[in-house]
Amino acid sequence: QAAAGGGRAAHRACGVHNVCRLLTRRAHGFYARDAGVAHRKNLELLRKIMCQESTKFKNVWTTHSASPIAYERGRIYMDNYQCCISSIAQQPRILYQKSKCAKSEKIEDALLLECPLGEMLPSPSDYKASLIVLTVQNWLLRLSADSGEVLEKVYLAGSCCKFFRYLSWDTPQEVMIVKSAQNKLPAAARQAGIQQTVLFYLAVFQVLPLSFIGMLEINKKIFGNSVTDVAVSNGILIVMYSMGLVRLYNFKAILEQFMEQPFDLGQEFNWNGQVGVVGKYPFGLPCNIKITDTPPLLFEASSLENAFQIGGYPWHYIITPNKKKHKGVFHICSLKDNALAKNGIQDMKCCSLEPDWIYFHPDMSGRIIHVGPNLIKVLKLKEVKNHADQMEIAEDFTIVANRENCVNNTVTVTASGRVVKKRFTSLDDDPEQETFKIVDYEDELDLLSTVAVTQIGADGRAHLDFHCNEHGILLKSIPLKESWDVTYSHEVYFDKDLVLHIEQKPNRRFSCYVYQMVCDTAKDDD
Repeated sequence: QAAAGGGRAAHRACGVHNVCRLLTRRAHGFYARDAGVAHRKNLELLRKIMCQESTKFKNVWTTHSASPIAYERGRIYMDNYQCCISSIAQQPRILYQKSKCAKSEKIEDALLLECPLGEMLPSPSDYKASLIVLTVQNWLLRLSADSGEVLEKVYLAGSCCKFFRYLSWDTPQEVMIVKSAQNKLPAAARQAGIQQTVLFYLAVFQVLPLSFIGMLEINKKIFGNSVTDVAVSNGILIVMYSMGLVRLYNFKAILEQFMEQPFDLGQEFNWNGQVGVVGKYPFGLPCNIKITDTPPLLFEASSLENAFQIGGYPWHYIITPNKKKHKGVFHICSLKDNALAKNGIQDMKCCSLEPDWIYFHPDMSGRIIHVGPNLIKVLKLKEVKNHADQMEIAEDFTIVANRENCVNNTVTVTASGRVVKKRFTSLDDDPEQETFKIVDYEDELDLLSTVAVTQIGADGRAHLDFHCNEHGILLKSIPLKESWDVTYSHEVYFDKDLVLHIEQKPNRRFSCYVYQMVCDTAKDDD
């Protein structure tokens, strides 16, 4: 067998001499012994089964709550993350239920943490999924995703900050950012002439194992008086200003340049006259990154409402010109030289209450998705013919809502007997016409999902459609049984063989509807 295997390997090597071709063929699963091939084949089978006409999605579970409902990777969280329900089983079942927590223990934000592949971790619990949560009292907790047991706890706020509120990824599943609320002085302090120069605090952690990288402050003296918000993503510090300006800085370079002293969690320290243990109450974390000078600027752009996105290949960015009259107009420009791409101004000219939206496709193809009330355009970047250094925006495919012509004619007769015809056009997002509300991408099945809604009177009907991500062809349509009110807030998750709809009604009333795939050749009204 070894000889035969060696012979096959030699034959394979002889057949493909180009490294790029070899890697491409391996990624497509040409070689049965490569890791991940079985998983890819299973997902291909699941996609084919799901898109069969005989396959249905059945509403298997519904619940209602007075507190927000969240969903993460097959787990439904309720009662401020005190109750966790598995949605993977045939009937959703409770994984754990904790007693009601005090207001001082309320969870402000959460991130799901999954084990990285191919790494040795210090604790057996690190190999299982866990939930990182941030409490109102500035505790950062790592909980077991299956039992809710506290695995690790870190106290964040020392003397510098009292209001950490937000969790986000810098690098997904690797580097985490904990951000404070914006610091604001009490009215009495402002009247007394006291000025607040520190706007935000950012604490940076490496995850699995959980380790402290550093804490820094965003200060008016360094970044300016008109800063409204900050974010960190993929090694870039993004600073937003009240006049629509967005500035980008190299976050990794900032950490390296302005780090005063590194600290480890659990380490005893003497810092600015304080003696304590890093990450323990009451000292928390030291602010050990002091930005003393404005960092080198990587890029800046001005955009309406600070809307700014980077993506595509070669790198491009999307902005809206910084004037209210341009709302709904998107410019796609080269990051290299700010040149507007050919056909780079995208304007659907929608007459609607809700604006259209645009973003880079999450499938890493470099394409762009532009969603309007009745039209979804998937765009692509390509070289202009005979101009290799210039890019143009071309249409890859479109998805059109199934609606009738919404132009109506009314006839009136004046007092003199003259017939007057009035012609008017309803809004593009008229609820009585099918309108796109949600567009998402299922990466494991490579499907583009859309939710379209039609509301007549008080009764709204929605359906979830699956489209081929490559060509936009409609593969499957799933009607949602519950009524859909367009004035409520809605979230729809499509996760392999599961569809989950979370609805927020007025007065903080929440509902969750779970659908699961059912394969039955017989006709079933359910």
